[in-house]
Amino acid sequence: MASKNQLHHHFTCLALLIFTLGVCEVASCAALEDASVNERHQQWMVQFGRVYKDTKERQKRFQIFKQNVLRIDSFNATNNKPYKLGVNQFADLTNQEFTASRNGFKGHMCSNTTTTFKYENATALPSTVDWRKKGAVTPIKDQGQCGCCWAFSAVAAMEGVTKLTTGKLISLSEQELVDCDTKGEDQGCEGGLMDDAFQFIEKNKGLTTESIYPYKGVDGTCNTNEEANHAAKINGFEDVPANSEDALQKAVANQPVSIAIDAGGFDFQFYSGGVFTGSCGTDLDHGVTTVGY
Repeated sequence: MASKNQLHHHFTCLALLIFTLGVCEVASCAALEDASVNERHQQWMVQFGRVYKDTKERQKRFQIFKQNVLRIDSFNATNNKPYKLGVNQFADLTNQEFTASRNGFKGHMCSNTTTTFKYENATALPSTVDWRKKGAVTPIKDQGQCGCCWAFSAVAAMEGVTKLTTGKLISLSEQELVDCDTKGEDQGCEGGLMDDAFQFIEKNKGLTTESIYPYKGVDGTCNTNEEANHAAKINGFEDVPANSEDALQKAVANQPVSIAIDAGGFDFQFYSGGVFTGSCGTDLDHGVTTVGY
């Protein structure tokens, strides 16, 4: 017959054995998870043509990719938001890297010094507006790793106004602004302001086309020969009163509008579709264009 000490010893061993098996199962799950994410990373690298300089860099990027993917999957699994996130071309970047290379609006906040507003007396606004359906928006453009969102925002608004005033939709040159508009806050890929871009366009008596002065996504020297061939112009601009959705609606009901947003959040980095209802900060860092509501 076993003694009490012997029984205690057996129970202790049994408890240790069960605990050890539990650790093995957790480790096995982690290994399977890593293998699954690694396969997704390899497929993602092929899809977006990503190549790393060495094994160390690849491992670093894989860890970032893994954290982002798990967070994206977790968000989508809850299924209680009207929008979804996706594993896009930014999946191996930290949020800090993403915002540093893509967002280039230098205002940080909007001034409220507007004294006149063209559409302040507008009434009977349509319930919905989509300037894409009106042919006033060019196909989506990609600024790449150049922080010149301010130029893309200004150009898109100008393309829309040009369509509404002339009947012609012309793709205009962001690169002309990057290369030639270098006074004040506008510093090419290092960021700028839409208001400064509009000032340059007005003083310059217009912008040339995308085809004549194509986008390169890097800071360059102003090509005065190409820059001189103006395809569209503006005679002035004004700011929409700040912090007023009513004023913004009135403006967008009449034309595409340049705006600044806080695009620094994780959800914005990986947004893939739906009505975005994520957190909206006030640290304005990205220039975009509102083309409807």
